[in-house]
Amino acid sequence: VVPNISYQCMELNLYKIPDNIPITTKMLDLSFNYLRHLGSHNFSSFPELQVLDLSRCEIKIIEDDTFQGLNHLSTLILTGNPIQSLAWGAFSGLSSLQKLVAVETNLVSLNDFPIGHLKTLKELNVAHNFIHSFKLPEYFSNLPNLEHLDLSNNKIQNIYYEDVKVLHQMPLLNLSLDLSLNPLDFIEPGTFKEIKLNGLTLRSNFNSSDVMKTCIQGLAGLKINRLVLGEFKNERKLKRFDRSFLMGLCNLTIEQFRIAYLGEFSGDDTDLFNCLANVSGISLLSISLESLQALLKDFRWQHLEMINCDFEKFPALKLSSLKKFVFIDNKGISSFNEFQLPSLQYLDLKRNHLSFKGCCSHSDFGTTKLKHLDLSFNDVITLSSNFMGLEQLEHLDFQHSTLKQINAFSTFLSLRNLRYLDISYTHTRIVFHGIFTGLVSLQTLKMAGNSFQNNLLPDIFTDLTNLTILDLSKCQLEQVSRTAFHFLSSLQVLNMSHNKLLSLDTHLYEPLHSLQVLDCSFNRIMASKEQQLQDLPRNLTRLNLTKNEFACVCEHQSFLQWVKDQRQLLVGAEQMLCAEPPDMKDMPVLSFRNATCQMSKTIISVSVATVLLVTVVGVLVYKFYFHLMLLAGCKKYGRGESTYDAFVIYSSQDEDWVRNELVKNLEEGVPPFQLCLHYRDFIPGVAIAANIIQEGFHKSRKVIVVVSQHFIQSRWCIFEYEIAQTWQFLSSRAGIIFIVLQKLEKSLLRQQVELYRLLSRNTYLEWEDSVLGRHVFWRRLRKALLAGKPRSPDGTADAETDPQEATTST
Repeated sequence: VVPNISYQCMELNLYKIPDNIPITTKMLDLSFNYLRHLGSHNFSSFPELQVLDLSRCEIKIIEDDTFQGLNHLSTLILTGNPIQSLAWGAFSGLSSLQKLVAVETNLVSLNDFPIGHLKTLKELNVAHNFIHSFKLPEYFSNLPNLEHLDLSNNKIQNIYYEDVKVLHQMPLLNLSLDLSLNPLDFIEPGTFKEIKLNGLTLRSNFNSSDVMKTCIQGLAGLKINRLVLGEFKNERKLKRFDRSFLMGLCNLTIEQFRIAYLGEFSGDDTDLFNCLANVSGISLLSISLESLQALLKDFRWQHLEMINCDFEKFPALKLSSLKKFVFIDNKGISSFNEFQLPSLQYLDLKRNHLSFKGCCSHSDFGTTKLKHLDLSFNDVITLSSNFMGLEQLEHLDFQHSTLKQINAFSTFLSLRNLRYLDISYTHTRIVFHGIFTGLVSLQTLKMAGNSFQNNLLPDIFTDLTNLTILDLSKCQLEQVSRTAFHFLSSLQVLNMSHNKLLSLDTHLYEPLHSLQVLDCSFNRIMASKEQQLQDLPRNLTRLNLTKNEFACVCEHQSFLQWVKDQRQLLVGAEQMLCAEPPDMKDMPVLSFRNATCQMSKTIISVSVATVLLVTVVGVLVYKFYFHLMLLAGCKKYGRGESTYDAFVIYSSQDEDWVRNELVKNLEEGVPPFQLCLHYRDFIPGVAIAANIIQEGFHKSRKVIVVVSQHFIQSRWCIFEYEIAQTWQFLSSRAGIIFIVLQKLEKSLLRQQVELYRLLSRNTYLEWEDSVLGRHVFWRRLRKALLAGKPRSPDGTADAETDPQEATTST
């Protein structure tokens, strides 16, 4: 288990002690093997041995000096061995032995057990054997340190004065005896008179209440610190008890009394505990009592336990001396009743299914001295009194109860002495950021299984400067505020497991200078950035990242290498598994190889360069596709005759002018001109761009561009204009005639830089809606269209042609 220190060799079918166990071994478990015969100096190879477990090794013979040389051995376990021969010197050499367990070893008598020389022995367990006599051998006077003798489940029936004579001669004041499950019939009166014991346990010993009463009377005169009477849960011999059996306890001096698993008492319970009025502590385990009216008396009890008792209602206690009250697992009571215990300091009410309508203040418990309060595993607890009068509280536990109104105000403001707070699994949703205000002394805070608004951990720990342990597991956290831990410089243990964190953001934990243990297991962490890994607290000794969703890809190469380098820091690094990519799913993170990333870089570089080249070519082809179509068309139609005199480019907003003015005057005039118009001459079923190039540009001598405000604002018109420029460049006979329909603002025109420059440097026609202006406009336009037009066969010429200059832009 621990190299060179601790070894478990159990159930390996060994017939001898292995030779490869190092000499430095301190703990050795050889249980459930087949050693059978232990010879002299069997274990001398392990001089540092402190714990040796030989349970159920079928050992029948133990020779002299078997354990010789084990000067440091403190615990020897021989449980379940059918020992037939135990030499008188079997335990020699065990100068430091403190605990010897010889349960189920066929032991018949303590007289035959050679342990008289073990002066350091503190605990002797010889339960489940065949010992018939309680007589304690004389060698017990040589065991001054003996504190616990377990003789339970043997065959002892009678106890006489002579049996404990050694205790009269050599008192063992710290000795505790366990005689449970022995069939006791008789204890001689006066046997234990003036004897002092630390403890005596008598459970499931008596076949009848009369025998029980007789034996208890036989204990008269005993002075004992702790007496345990009753039965075991699964070993019940008596069904009903007469309360008079406790009357025999009046003759004993008892400090603490425990009674367990006794059935219903006959008669009235009023005087049941009269003989126990002066004990300091009493414990009732699974006792059927209808009420505890007897406890209303002013007994001197300081410690009272009631565990799994059948009460009809919460006991009304008025014990002025009671300092510790434990009332747990009493499920028959649903509501809490106030009580008056002015000296109470410790109160444990867990696992009772109690409800508290208003909690908690000094009036609920009748004390202002309370330091420990446990209300865990109950029902609904409504916090409404701000712990008034309970300012001395140091320990407060609400786990697995349902808390209400915890966000309504600074609930814990007055608890400046509180050191431990547990609100785990209390169905609490943290909304109020001042929920822990005032807890300046808090050292441990457990709040697992709750939730936060927006699944964000806010700055709620401002006052907790002394906090050392913080549990935030199972809180559905997805994000953590950047300053959430800024004030927790004393924090040593932080549990963030079972949340929904996506990355190991070490910046969050940088302020935690004292942090030693960090648990981030069972989250959704894929990796951590390289620069963040250097920010982990220097004192960190254990980091748990198991059960996350690690991405074992080259992108996180630095993190994966960090995992390999930090195996000593990481808890269960071998159990850290990859979640992606699919081919590495459920593979150990440690199996990731960086060499694959180096090889991939070359492949990726070539692939990226190829993709970029193809992309650039594609973009260029796409961008200049129509220009390439024009070039191909020019070669195809370059020598043929044109079908149209001009291809008209215009905005659809100006179509009325084109139809009513341009088409009417040019196509119906003398001489007539044939225009290419998209709404009339484009071939149906062919793409618009293809029609523009093939029907418009390639089959026309000229291009008429009708420039207007609508034209400039139309992306499609600008596209046609740009193609026209390319067409003019590629075709030697081409010409572009600009017609400006109205005055254009220069700011608007400048939006199309190339068009602005052309109109500034070249002649264009301006449309003027007047008699003279119209006449001049048409004469100039016809003249421009006739340039380069082949003459008709009849030799007609334009009679109206005039060499008048066209207006030039200024």
